[in-house]
Amino acid sequence: MTEPCPVLLELLAEIPDFRQAQGRRHPLPAILALSVAAMLCGYRSYGAIAEWGRNYGTAMLRALGFTHDTAPCAATLNTVLRGLDIEAVERVLAGWAEGVVAATAAPPTALEAIAIDGKTLRGSRRQKAPGAHLLSALGHRLGLTVGQQAVADKTNEIGAIGDMLGALMLENRVITLDALLTQHDVAQTIVDGGGDYVMIVKGNQPTLQEDIAALFAAPEMVAETLESGATLSIGHGRIEHRKITTSTALCGYSNWSGLAQVFAIERAVTRKSSGEQRAEIVYGVTSLSRERASAAQVLELVRAHWHIENKSHWVRDVTYDQDRSQVRVGSIPQVMAAIRNTAIGLMRVAGETNIAAACRRFAAQPWSALALIGITPRTE
Repeated sequence: MTEPCPVLLELLAEIPDFRQAQGRRHPLPAILALSVAAMLCGYRSYGAIAEWGRNYGTAMLRALGFTHDTAPCAATLNTVLRGLDIEAVERVLAGWAEGVVAATAAPPTALEAIAIDGKTLRGSRRQKAPGAHLLSALGHRLGLTVGQQAVADKTNEIGAIGDMLGALMLENRVITLDALLTQHDVAQTIVDGGGDYVMIVKGNQPTLQEDIAALFAAPEMVAETLESGATLSIGHGRIEHRKITTSTALCGYSNWSGLAQVFAIERAVTRKSSGEQRAEIVYGVTSLSRERASAAQVLELVRAHWHIENKSHWVRDVTYDQDRSQVRVGSIPQVMAAIRNTAIGLMRVAGETNIAAACRRFAAQPWSALALIGITPRTE
């Protein structure tokens, strides 16, 4: 480790309490610690979080920082969570995640990458809740959410990306993005911030897409600029071949900010049960020079970006049933998503790969969950 790993419990005290001192029964850091601990044990909603507080007894409540022997009820949790300053919540939790990333630095030769992607909270969206679409920044290496911002809907991601990039530490990082966010000013902002990008190029950038497609349609013309790599994976009932070809031929000819390489990825998937085959070609651009990223490394960065759904979205949807959640008052949808992100991040840092199994184990051994937050375990 390059520096001490931050303790989440200590940072929760930095989130401001909007409540008047008179009549404030439960300390805010204790309520937030309770929420994270319950999420670690697989309790999904603020009603379930209240149940967790009742189920595990006084000793647990005292350890979390409560000054009374009774846990907050669901109505209290609702009132507190919906009134929080969501920007402060996101800032503190992102600061914790950034601290963990810094404390568990990648090997010197590795590229520290952040995937930016959007996620609609479908249940809250059906209830027309504000903050029902979230733009998230997720670290490839640890799976930690280092930034999250609410937007009106997916089409508003382009307008929100500037603020998110402004809040992120870009220097010496690679930002990976889907085609929707492949924009000139986004590339410029990343490069100006000392970072690099890997972007997928589709029809929203027609000229760039056509130039890349034309280049790879006649590879013999630029053979000396080409490099390739390939992977093969077998699992989940399918065989997937991936081949990437990169080229430096457009450097100096394209006005795309920082462009160092363009690439084409050919994906061929065969379903073992039926023999059905599917193939596609995906184009992209990166500011990473060939000296910094080989064709194989660029392919791995793209694949890791695609896996964001496995590391964050899928876990939140399946393990925490996020898509069916219909909480919709104030900042609650975004606050609950931020708490889920943090719980998942704590488990990832602890080396957990099966989040559902980890939740069940923590439910049976709750002091282990508190240890992740920064509370010394006790013998029950």
